[in-house]
Amino acid sequence: MRERAAAYGAALPGLDTHSLMSGLEGIQLTFMPMGDRDGAYDPEHHVILINSQVRPERQRFTLAHEISHALLLGDDDLLSDLHDEYEGDRLEEVIETLCNVGAATLLMPQALVTEVLTRFGPTGRALAELARRADVSASTAAIRLAEETTAPVLYAVCAVTKVETEAGAGNETPGKALTVRASSAAPGVKYSLRTGTVIPDGHPAAVALDTHLPISEASFVPFRSGRKMPAQVDAYPERQRVMVSFLLGAKESGEKA
Repeated sequence: MRERAAAYGAALPGLDTHSLMSGLEGIQLTFMPMGDRDGAYDPEHHVILINSQVRPERQRFTLAHEISHALLLGDDDLLSDLHDEYEGDRLEEVIETLCNVGAATLLMPQALVTEVLTRFGPTGRALAELARRADVSASTAAIRLAEETTAPVLYAVCAVTKVETEAGAGNETPGKALTVRASSAAPGVKYSLRTGTVIPDGHPAAVALDTHLPISEASFVPFRSGRKMPAQVDAYPERQRVMVSFLLGAKESGEKA
């Protein structure tokens, strides 16, 4: 699927909406309200439908996803292999996953990801740059960046959200805290950061959001269980969010060897 998407993307004049569609002859693109659905590809009527009421970056990824459906349906060998290996709901799940892979490859080609990693390293800044330059969501960029990261790194997109905080015995009141909204791990990293994990005050990610300044220092990964794993933290603030990378294995500031 990556090979199909990469080949399709390499033949396009660009990655804007018109250019993305230029490789599909005879297929019409239509934007319309679609309720809870982001989009669909109808091969019978040769049309790709995109929900006009979702965010532009989501529309863009959905378009690439539906183009991947068209590419997949045009590959008889790949389709045959899938039908031989899977069936029913599992087949549908695998196809959706493959189309997500195709969309990520199409919108964030290898050359772009390599350039970002070469220039900025596996950092929060690299995550922010990839999302901006590919015009995709930070969560999507985190997954693609992690795939190409060779170092033991966790990436996280953090933002201030409402959380339940204890106000007394048996009482809980809603509050706000910086939490993990999305995360992804490089191959071989067995740890993960769960959505909703609170970033404690004083952590480099929290300080970066408060000061609007990028920070890179030895600190820790704040797991939801309360465990703290030493890591080199690179936090890059962007608007109301912080893009964070955790390079596992670094010692916290002041910790003795």
